[in-house]
Amino acid sequence: MHDPAHHSHRRFGLRLTFTVALLAMLAPFSIDTYLPSFPDIAQEFAASPLAMQQTLSLYMLAFAVMMLVYGPLSDAFGRKNVVLVSVVAYVVSSIGCALATDMRWLLLMRVGQGLSASGALVVGRAIIRDAFAGAAAQRVMSQVMLIFAVAPAVAPIIGGWLHDAYGWRSVFWFLVLLGLVVWLWAAFFLPETLPPVGRQSGHPRAIAAAYWRALATGRFMVLIAVIALNFGGFFLYIAGSPDVMYRHLHYAANDFGRLFVPLVAGLMLGAFVSGRMAGRFTHIQAVGAGFGLMLAAASVNLGLAAWLAHTAYTIIVPVMLYATGMSLAMPNLSLLALDVFPSHRGLASALQGFSHAGFNAVVAGLLAPLLSHRVEFLAAGMLTLNLAGLGLWFYWRQRFNAGEPATALA
Repeated sequence: MHDPAHHSHRRFGLRLTFTVALLAMLAPFSIDTYLPSFPDIAQEFAASPLAMQQTLSLYMLAFAVMMLVYGPLSDAFGRKNVVLVSVVAYVVSSIGCALATDMRWLLLMRVGQGLSASGALVVGRAIIRDAFAGAAAQRVMSQVMLIFAVAPAVAPIIGGWLHDAYGWRSVFWFLVLLGLVVWLWAAFFLPETLPPVGRQSGHPRAIAAAYWRALATGRFMVLIAVIALNFGGFFLYIAGSPDVMYRHLHYAANDFGRLFVPLVAGLMLGAFVSGRMAGRFTHIQAVGAGFGLMLAAASVNLGLAAWLAHTAYTIIVPVMLYATGMSLAMPNLSLLALDVFPSHRGLASALQGFSHAGFNAVVAGLLAPLLSHRVEFLAAGMLTLNLAGLGLWFYWRQRFNAGEPATALA
């Protein structure tokens, strides 16, 4: 029997899933699309490899810091308003990148992109938990990650094509167009999921007090550290991809898809499995399965890097398997973290995003330059970060998963 109410709810869920995924895509497109252009930008502006790496690390730092602002603002003034304002700022800063005349201008505009792109991502996670609960929230979070995972694969391919055809500035004009599309879609199709009755105070003192309580809650902080470390092992290869592609595999600018397509296939597979596990397995069980796959992949990766010749198969396949385990664990870890503070999901999402993006900035600015010149060093870095995350996960299971109630923020 046809149920119009059920059909309407399903259509709402699919549209919201796609909308949140589209919002989340601004961040990976801002990171990955211009990677094939590194050599040409460096040549035009006479920039050192360190200066080029700063276009990534400064973006990530700005991205992380501004999340701490967007999260509480969305708790106070609503999700949609924050999204629309932040995307306008993103479009303006992307235009600035396309028109840059020297390295300082480009760095400044990349900081502007970071300050603005984080709004859509941090609010998107809160929107999911506003609208869905339980197994439905896990399925939607996994579906968002499934769609979102396409971006890191498509972005460098598009960037390589645009770079070869029109030069590096065309890549940033593409980001301007993407920002406009995201703004228009959000303006017409993003519902407000936080009604006025559920909003919190926007006073700086109230926000500071809420952050202080969150930072003092070990149950929450350990989880977001686990998320950051797990993703850091994967992001090491994203940030180091110019070295991986040009130095170790001897590929060209339009070959970045050979690295990113398999990695994204792994992300999509893990997100798909996570969605299928929703309602059948607990968050704890799904995270455990993800860690098992990540640890196996990282260990094999180090062995291959140390003992075999470096080829696309020995470098890329283990990282793809690691990505599968990571994206299996990630939606479940995120929901466990958001559920600690049900009345401040924007703030909880902001702290999660800040730790994630802030650690990515460390990976891009420090670890990748130190490790990417040797494949063995990259593999050892991935395994080390994964073991650190696994150790914290065991600590969380032992310390906080024995029925200790979550601390709700007043």
